[in-house]
Amino acid sequence: MKKSIALMLVIISTLSLVSCKPKTDDEVGKNNLIEPIVVRMVMKDVSPKDPIAQKYIGLIEKGLAQEGTKVQIKLEEMPSGNYAEKLNLKLLGKDIPDIIYFQGGDQQISQQGLLEDLTPYIKKSKYIKANLEQQNKKRLANYPYLLWIKPLASKVPVMRSDWFNKLSTSKKLMEDPTIDNYYAFLKQLKDSNLGGKGSPAYALTAAGNTLEIDEIFDQAFGNKSTWIKDKNGKYIFNKVSNNEKEKLTFYNKLYKEGILDPEFLTKKWDTKEKAFYENQAAIIAGTAGKVIDIYEGKIKKANGNATGLTVLPPAKGKAQGYLPIDVSKENRGIAISSTSKNKDISFKILDFLASEKGQMIDRLGFEGEHYVIKDNKIQLTEKSQEWYAKFWEPSKISLGKELAKPLLGAAGTKSLEDVNKLYTEDINFIIPEELSVKWDSINNLYKEYSADIITGKRPISDFDKFVTQWYENGGEDITKHANEVLK
Repeated sequence: MKKSIALMLVIISTLSLVSCKPKTDDEVGKNNLIEPIVVRMVMKDVSPKDPIAQKYIGLIEKGLAQEGTKVQIKLEEMPSGNYAEKLNLKLLGKDIPDIIYFQGGDQQISQQGLLEDLTPYIKKSKYIKANLEQQNKKRLANYPYLLWIKPLASKVPVMRSDWFNKLSTSKKLMEDPTIDNYYAFLKQLKDSNLGGKGSPAYALTAAGNTLEIDEIFDQAFGNKSTWIKDKNGKYIFNKVSNNEKEKLTFYNKLYKEGILDPEFLTKKWDTKEKAFYENQAAIIAGTAGKVIDIYEGKIKKANGNATGLTVLPPAKGKAQGYLPIDVSKENRGIAISSTSKNKDISFKILDFLASEKGQMIDRLGFEGEHYVIKDNKIQLTEKSQEWYAKFWEPSKISLGKELAKPLLGAAGTKSLEDVNKLYTEDINFIIPEELSVKWDSINNLYKEYSADIITGKRPISDFDKFVTQWYENGGEDITKHANEVLK
């Protein structure tokens, strides 16, 4: 009897030890007992309080789970206001999520060693490496901390197609869009009353600065890159060149004649678009591709399906093209924290979003709302124009199913074709940390002078004062550095 009891105790003890033995990942996965790994993520305009964002994140989690990766993506709430500024305050306070979307301000963080070098992850990726655009590869080689797989982000000018067709000289002028012809076109458009008396109120608007207008005119005035050569073969910053002086003189003319929106310096993206949809502004610039597609959907909704959009060319002069493409680094994109304990699984999320399943979620939105599957083809609904990819938009999209019609409408497609046709690479470099304060200071100096010259608060002759101050306040050192690194 004692032997039987002893034997039973040994068996119970052995079973107990087996049950207490830690399970391997395989064992846990098979029994579906593993707890999902929590990955913290911060994205602009993707709030944990937004039910659409929660549904979107839920689809990503489900897709990853189907591939054997259990993850819980925890969205971080960001205070309203300047995203880059608020994000940096959060990160400098050592509250660092695993996945971070930057829209500026990343260099300050990467220089502190807080961002992970993505190169080895991309080399081992299943999907991302095959979907990198040419500019992505060059930017990652220079600055391997940000990833942003999107089409070329040039902004192109657009206007209502019915207005373009009604303006009798528009086609002729835009077939040869010299600076003079562009001016004549804008002036006629401003005075046309195509939308009724006083509409459009002005031909051209922008959001807060001249960058969107520069997409049309910068190269025509000779600013073919950020750093251009002077008559002695030395590199100078294009904003202190005679080209810039001529361009600002032209912008001042547009402003004085009411062709340029008198409130463009105080407009935000939403008030700029509102002025366009309500026919106050005849022309706005938007990012080629999906943004132009969204504009076309909204302008049709506001003014009827027959409206449509016409993509206008950039002006032609000393050169022709949109703003040159900077390949020194991504100016926005996704990073992974170097302090994260979940780097591999964080990258796995990013890689999944480049897969067929991931692209179905990120590019198309919600089945039954933004698209339906009919006859084994993807049919886009009217609401599809309201959806945009939060992460990746590779040019060679792979969805696993055939699209019944292209993802983009006529204007969105044409805008991408024009941008790729007129692609030029910038001559630029990453400003080193020791010169960044001076660089910020002299850029602010340019913004101040250019705004005052355009609006007539300063005479154009003050441009020469600006150039002198620009060199004295740090431009001399940065120009010296430019000529050393751009050999």
